[in-house]
Amino acid sequence: MTPSTTELPRPKALSEVKGRFRPVDRQLFDWIQSRQPDRAEPGNLLEIGACTGKSAVFMGASRRAEDAFTVCGLFDSPAPDAANDRETATSYATPTRRAFEANHLSFHDTLPEIVRASASVVVDRAPAASCRFAHVDASHLYEHAHAGIGAVRDVPLPEGVVVLDDHRAGHCPGVACATRGVVAALGLNPICVTGTKSHGTWGAAEPLRDGPLEWPAGRDDLWHEVQQVAGRGPIRVDGRKAVEHGHPVSRHAGEGEPSGAATGSAGPAASSRPGPARPAPARPAPTAPAGRPGRARRLAKDLLPPIVTRGPARRRGR
Repeated sequence: MTPSTTELPRPKALSEVKGRFRPVDRQLFDWIQSRQPDRAEPGNLLEIGACTGKSAVFMGASRRAEDAFTVCGLFDSPAPDAANDRETATSYATPTRRAFEANHLSFHDTLPEIVRASASVVVDRAPAASCRFAHVDASHLYEHAHAGIGAVRDVPLPEGVVVLDDHRAGHCPGVACATRGVVAALGLNPICVTGTKSHGTWGAAEPLRDGPLEWPAGRDDLWHEVQQVAGRGPIRVDGRKAVEHGHPVSRHAGEGEPSGAATGSAGPAASSRPGPARPAPARPAPTAPAGRPGRARRLAKDLLPPIVTRGPARRRGR
């Protein structure tokens, strides 16, 4: 087995897939995507900027048999320019395609269509008005962030949702500028925002806002309010206390657990459970008390020659 094979990830849970994907964002992803199939809304899934595939694993859980799922990322191919290449080298953990595939296949039976290129080629792979959900989490540089958002301008369905990552992160001013620009210049209607992701649509936002407005109501782990931004009313969700959300189950979830642990039969796990008390160290066997010498002497006198028995007899007589 080659070193590259042994180093491929085998995550037992989504938390073991490298990358940042906060509980509140997972909950919003799930809430929006689960409502789309409920409304029998057709449409595909798209992700731009995959890294190791944590969000792609989560998105794949809502994929239906008829849905196409396209993931576009540079992975370990060269970036289109030197600045993007430096950013990729310093900001991301080696986003190899093989690692992405290993992570994804740990949770799903099939891979999405993988496009190993920059976001600009998406228009050639994803037809116009074909996607119900698109997640843009690519370069932090303004030029590339702006191009990535522009590339998905015509891809969503009229009520399709576009999620932009790092819209207010301190280390990504380029993304913040690109996100605000697309709202002002390209007419993206914000639906709701968290501390990391902004959800919007190029269709009518009001029907889509009703859901996220009802969703956090009555929950102790989420706080929300309606903001007014340029005549629009996005919902701001504070999810710093959001509880962990259910997520896809890995096929490796049981690896490393002893076979007896699940069935109750004896197995290697028995050593980790309290067992019977260890027996106390054995005490040395007590020495039997010496018997009375009379019988032994009489027996010796009968069996041994007189020369042997006279000596002891004389000593006893002294």
